[in-house]
Amino acid sequence: MDEAVNVEVVYAGSSQQVVRRVSLPAGSTVMQAIEASGLARDIPGLVVDPSRLGIFSRKAAPDQVLGEGDRVEIYRPLTLDPKEARRRRAHEG
Repeated sequence: MDEAVNVEVVYAGSSQQVVRRVSLPAGSTVMQAIEASGLARDIPGLVVDPSRLGIFSRKAAPDQVLGEGDRVEIYRPLTLDPKEARRRRAHEG
């Protein structure tokens, strides 16, 4: 019998966090886990940007191979550039 890896796929929207647990064949990738989770299908308007993915808060490539217990994270686009946010706070203070 082939080995499997159990991982979580997480997306934190503006109003809710969705966590899906999936079991995949060993050697599966970040993008395969996202596809298996069904999040892109189930969350209206969710577009998975391959450059905005992570595993335990560390940037991950779509083709990165997963390990047992990994937590795949789908990040939302930034609404404000962090440098611009700092500039705005500095001018307010």
